[in-house]
Amino acid sequence: QVNLVESGGGSVQSGGSLRLSCTVSGSDFSPYCLAWFRQAPGKTRDAVAHIDADGITRYRDSVKGRFTISRDNDKNTLYLQMNNLKPEDTAMYYCTLAASGTIEYYAGTYNCRGGYSFWGQGTQVTVSS
Repeated sequence: QVNLVESGGGSVQSGGSLRLSCTVSGSDFSPYCLAWFRQAPGKTRDAVAHIDADGITRYRDSVKGRFTISRDNDKNTLYLQMNNLKPEDTAMYYCTLAASGTIEYYAGTYNCRGGYSFWGQGTQVTVSS
């Protein structure tokens, strides 16, 4: 049984920082692509950042230069460092483990090749102006 648990969410003011963590149990995640998604109320779930098995990263344009995705394969933990947060970053943030180790670019978006096998339950990030 593979389980993903996010933590680190909270409420901050605009310009603040948060560091999200996602701990994976039940599987060695080192061979796999990982990602963070977010979903605001009434909106679709959108990809925020990806990291492949070799540590290559990709970001959505609106978070480039502010967010950093990283992974610690020894701890089976995925991170998202979020700096200079804005009210439009307010959302539930989810981590996900993919079925492969690589990232593909298709129709203007990045995704882990082969889709996503497992998801966490989410952690709420709220940014006030």
